[in-house]
Amino acid sequence: QVQLVESGGGLVQPGGSLRLSCTGSGSIFRINDMGWYRQAPGKQRELVASITSGGSTNYADSVKGRFTISRDNAKKTVYLQMNGLKPEDTAVYYCNADVSHSTFSRANYWGQGTQVTVSS
Repeated sequence: QVQLVESGGGLVQPGGSLRLSCTGSGSIFRINDMGWYRQAPGKQRELVASITSGGSTNYADSVKGRFTISRDNAKKTVYLQMNGLKPEDTAVYYCNADVSHSTFSRANYWGQGTQVTVSS
């Protein structure tokens, strides 16, 4: 089994910044793609940003230029630096990882979520 533990959420004023972290532990041979998703009340979960094991990134149009995803493979950790936060960024943010347990075994995992609230 694999656990993904997120941290860094909280309450911030519009225009402020937060940095989310997500660390994997357990039966991990290699972490492939990693990503951050978010879900606001009454809305579907949506992709915010993703990053491959080689460092290629992809962002939702709504966060381009404000958010930066990065990862530290040695620490099995993915980060999301969020700048210029807006009230519409308020949501529960979830970490996602595609994990290889061995050469022949692979599965997808979610973290428990961390609340980000942007409000004055």
